[in-house]
Amino acid sequence: MRFVAITDIHGNSKRARQLAEILRGEEFEALLVAGDITHFSGSDKAREVLEPLLELGIPMVAVHGNCDGRDVPELLTELGINAHNRRVEIGGVGIVGIGGSNITPFHTVWELTEEEIGGILERNYREGDIILSHVPPHGTIADRVHFGRHVGSRSLRDFIDEKQPPLVICGHIHEGRGVDRVGKTVVVNPGPLFRKYYAVIELEEEINVELKKL
Repeated sequence: MRFVAITDIHGNSKRARQLAEILRGEEFEALLVAGDITHFSGSDKAREVLEPLLELGIPMVAVHGNCDGRDVPELLTELGINAHNRRVEIGGVGIVGIGGSNITPFHTVWELTEEEIGGILERNYREGDIILSHVPPHGTIADRVHFGRHVGSRSLRDFIDEKQPPLVICGHIHEGRGVDRVGKTVVVNPGPLFRKYYAVIELEEEINVELKKL
């Protein structure tokens, strides 16, 4: 299976349109969106950002980020693409979604305790599922901020250590772009789309990740 993974659009409709043009005519099973569709804006802006990607007619699965407005999850549900705190399937592959982030010093819109993040995983995950999470797991390339500190979710990391899901797609930490491994789990932070970054992921017997730029 072939997926396109994006995150951290932060309201940049131009980048979404550019990506849609690149993807038009390409074959892939789904577009996975790991949150921060807007930059502290609501559903109208989120709809504007997502529209050119939805028009591709390819299945989309999304979670909100910590910087999305309060009504953005409702829009994602209305569009039939919301994976937060639920399990969805694309082509027989399960995807469990975690929207928002762990607690930050900035008091952003959507923040969860580690207990809440762990609860989402425990309730929804089945063996072999992909995890689509705005927040990255702690102690990886994907959660390291520019001065070197790791700020990701410890409960997500603990869950990965125990369950070893095949793939975790995340965002949130803009400078955390990269591919890492935690045991058998591949962790991908595609990098922020507003900075032109995205990823193409081939999910076969082995997982192949190509980090790309518009």
